[in-house]
Amino acid sequence: MLMTAAEYRESLRRYTPRVYCQGERVTSVADDPRLAPGIAAVGVTYDLAHAEDAQELMLAEQDTSGKTVNRMLHVNRHSEDLLAKLEAVRLVCRESGCAQRYLTHDALNALYQATWAMDQESGSEGRQQRFLEYLHQVQDEDLTLGVAMTDGKGDRRLHPHAQSTPDSYVRVVERRADGIVISGVKAIITGGPYMHELLVMPCRTMAEADADYALCCAVPVDAEGLTMVTRPAGRPGEAAAKFSAKYGQSTAVAFFDKVFVPDAKVFLDGHWKHTEKLVTAYAAHHRHSCIGARAGFGDLLIGAGVLMAEANGLDPSRVQHIREDLVELIKIVEGFFACGVASSVYGIEDPAGSWQPEPVYANVGKLLLATQIYDMQRLAHDVSGGLVVALPGPEEDHNPAVAGDLDTLLRGRPDVPYAQRMDVARMIQDLTASDTGGWYSVISLHGGGSPQAMKREIYRNYPLEERQRLVERLLDRGVAADANSGALKRGKQLGQCCPTGCRASTEK
Repeated sequence: MLMTAAEYRESLRRYTPRVYCQGERVTSVADDPRLAPGIAAVGVTYDLAHAEDAQELMLAEQDTSGKTVNRMLHVNRHSEDLLAKLEAVRLVCRESGCAQRYLTHDALNALYQATWAMDQESGSEGRQQRFLEYLHQVQDEDLTLGVAMTDGKGDRRLHPHAQSTPDSYVRVVERRADGIVISGVKAIITGGPYMHELLVMPCRTMAEADADYALCCAVPVDAEGLTMVTRPAGRPGEAAAKFSAKYGQSTAVAFFDKVFVPDAKVFLDGHWKHTEKLVTAYAAHHRHSCIGARAGFGDLLIGAGVLMAEANGLDPSRVQHIREDLVELIKIVEGFFACGVASSVYGIEDPAGSWQPEPVYANVGKLLLATQIYDMQRLAHDVSGGLVVALPGPEEDHNPAVAGDLDTLLRGRPDVPYAQRMDVARMIQDLTASDTGGWYSVISLHGGGSPQAMKREIYRNYPLEERQRLVERLLDRGVAADANSGALKRGKQLGQCCPTGCRASTEK
């Protein structure tokens, strides 16, 4: 079944989660106006799956079931899938700002890889088969899953087991014959209240002493003992919020108080050796997705910048500094997106048979967008002028005492109505200079891991030793003594030997 956005919204009525927003209990997630922009944003991923011109990107055939599924729920089977997912994420995010559902894709792909590795070590097929049964259920019902990965973390100098407050990380507090009981806190859950289920995942590599914290399981949002505290999605109800009153994102903190999880939904339990595989695989998939998401956001800034310049009476093709700012903005957006493309083309086939993005390019792309999001916003401001934060509020547009003067005196080009100029200015303000704009900055910087996490992965995966040997070889032969020796050999960076991608080595 492939739901529409309306059917997705209606499906949320099957759940009765315990959610608080702005100090109040949410009685109906599907009907609360504070959450409506988030539901609308996720809904874009449902409706575009029915759009004829988008189905090539938004739909895929799941090879483990033979069924057609939403791209956001698909396990990648080749590098072309990685590229299609990247472009699909850009598509849904240029419509919604942040469609959020791509986190579901990233977690499912990482779990496919990790459960296969667990079975290889144990010599059974139990964990991946359990996961596949869950995967097919999620695909058949066209669900959206929230990723509950970031723990409260407590004192960051200490491992989970050494915390003075044990529940600062989610842990297993009881093991029963038919499942486990978990307690603890997860923070920064994207779209938490309007998900169908939460995937509880480890946020770090665990040591043996942290075995009770080495868990991954699926929990319905209305499970007994689960409480979420959330922020509104975007700026619902604000007249000046030209974009985020319709599309936004809620982030939640979840408290698990002795929540029971049946065995069928437990994928890791005490498997501390496999947390590194799960965490690093998820990071590669998610950072790759973030590249597509922020490229979609960049499309919005570029388009709004052109409209604002024209409304101001400036033709970018004739005004050098406007043209240069737009080119700089394009360079940033397409520069990090190109890293996502390279990460797709040079994708790696996991031993499990699925494909993941090449990690160096994925992390370089995410690092670029994380550190250049502020430049993107600055360039949008430079192109647009100070009016984006200095103009009167939309209430004055209908104030009979001043509306006429505003319409006459704050008009730019005579063929561009005042209302149109104000709409574009307020949209840029909304995306870059409001609390929503600040949210986009911080989530771009820290979403999917901090810049330091990306730097660690780049350093860990980049073939520094091969580059070192290259220079040593050149120096040993006097640099240019034999120009043809090894000159055409490519570096040994994983996944870069051919244009269709490479298989990861299984050699020990």
